[in-house]
Amino acid sequence: MTKTGIARYGVHTQAQSSTALDRALEQIKLVGFAVVSGDYDASDLRRFADAFDRTLQLTQGMYGGRDKLKRIDEHNTIRVPLAHDPLFLKLAMNANILEICGRLIGDYIILNQQNGIVNPPNAQHYNQAAYHRDLPYQHFVSSRPLALNALFCLDPFTAENGATLVVPASHKEEAFPSDFMVETLQKTVTAEAGSFLVLDAMLFHCGGVNQTSNVRRAVNHLYTIPLMRQQIDLPSMLGPDYATDKQTRRLLGYEVQTPRDVSAFYGGRLSRVST
Repeated sequence: MTKTGIARYGVHTQAQSSTALDRALEQIKLVGFAVVSGDYDASDLRRFADAFDRTLQLTQGMYGGRDKLKRIDEHNTIRVPLAHDPLFLKLAMNANILEICGRLIGDYIILNQQNGIVNPPNAQHYNQAAYHRDLPYQHFVSSRPLALNALFCLDPFTAENGATLVVPASHKEEAFPSDFMVETLQKTVTAEAGSFLVLDAMLFHCGGVNQTSNVRRAVNHLYTIPLMRQQIDLPSMLGPDYATDKQTRRLLGYEVQTPRDVSAFYGGRLSRVST
């Protein structure tokens, strides 16, 4: 008789995971991160790459040029790319990522931020290279995630081009680990182009050093419970008519804008009753 499974004794309950998403969910719970397929093909990736490069040039021109943005360390970042190309809205609404968010955070999530990120070649220091949480300055843990970030790998993430480093399971501890523990436990997470690196937002992580001659591009998404303030007020930036369907408007935060006064508060409640 062939023996199957992992040997054990004294075990009465066990987590079950039969699909790739099930396994990703279990891994995120246990160690705080997982690589998830975006289910995109080569033509999709080319369109995303072209849109990324266009949007980077466009936004640098809109906000004073690369040199001016470099003074505030924003020259390697695209803020809210979905405001400039609808492809990035489709990326933010990736079915696999929204399912993971729904199963880990809950039925009501909002897109707190979307940022394009460039890891420049041969740069020892850039704004993602220091360890941080994607809910920065917070030292607490919770029984379930309050936020997840999904880093879309537009280019392959390799050890050579600065793939993300993580400290596994650090989302379960309030304090940043000792330097010894970080150096001992840190792991470089490699990933194929077209996949997402999904992290519990309280997991300590950082970008690695890109030792190649090419940029490494990614688009980061932070999904949160609706009680958290967006990095940039997306409904105000995008305008009232950016999206009409309920799912998109809810994801972008149209239903949770802070009312400016009592009349606006009552008006918001009346509009929900009428629908």
